[in-house]
Amino acid sequence: MTDVIRVRDLVKTFGRTRALDGLDLTVSAGEVHGFLGPNGSGKSTTIRVLLGLLRADSGEATVLGGDPWHEATELHRRLAYVPGDVVLWPSLTGGEVVDLLGRLRGGLDEARRRRLVEAFALDERTRGRAYSKGNRQKVALVAALASDVPLLVLDEPTSGLDPLMEQVFQSELAAARADGRTVLLSSHILSEVERACDRVSIVRAGRVVDTGSLDDLRHLTRSRVRATLRDAPSSAEVASWAGTHDVVVEDDTLTCSVEAAHLGDLVAALGSRGVTALTCQPPTLEELFLSRYDTREAQPA
Repeated sequence: MTDVIRVRDLVKTFGRTRALDGLDLTVSAGEVHGFLGPNGSGKSTTIRVLLGLLRADSGEATVLGGDPWHEATELHRRLAYVPGDVVLWPSLTGGEVVDLLGRLRGGLDEARRRRLVEAFALDERTRGRAYSKGNRQKVALVAALASDVPLLVLDEPTSGLDPLMEQVFQSELAAARADGRTVLLSSHILSEVERACDRVSIVRAGRVVDTGSLDDLRHLTRSRVRATLRDAPSSAEVASWAGTHDVVVEDDTLTCSVEAAHLGDLVAALGSRGVTALTCQPPTLEELFLSRYDTREAQPA
């Protein structure tokens, strides 16, 4: 697939703070790519560079084949951006803002616009000054998703939305993917990224430390196994098996975590003990993130 976003060895400093420290990022055409990290890890700084709002100290960045610093005006006609804290023109109605942003981006799909207004329960007649934070986010999301652009850049886009609207957002991301559009979704909300994204890049202290599909990344950590056995072994015996950790045996029930490479060996060993019930749960993205990210090393961005 063609790379819609390509970043290599990006560096950005603010005084003594090194916000981006050789960051690499690739987003392929037609994918929803999660950009995952806690606040202060460098996500928003990266996005500002990609939008041409900041100039990197060194490194390379291309967006839709163009240089975001020198070709920002042209690129902004071909992408839609939603920040985590939307500011609207106070005297314009929500509908007027959607139409204005649509014209700046080269037009709106009117059928999609109507569907999105209904799905997000947006009152288009309210003026910007009267909207709550959640409703300002809705205006920006409707404007972005209704635009006829190939790239959506979403930086913490569900901030302020209630759970029902977050579900609508997830559905609309799936629709954007089905339309062949590319999405960069920056978030610190693990469940949001886990539900929506084809691939994930985990950023720490201005560097991407892991990238791949969720299945690829889950191979880097352990699965949780719970088994009910007719002949349960002792905790010490199971702990001696290759790749097992956090072993607990209570009566006929065994729980433990196991490294991906040794999962088959564990299941085979349990089979000889008379398994009456067995569950094996792959790690959630939250468990993956906590296992790979040392927050003590994070630096503000």
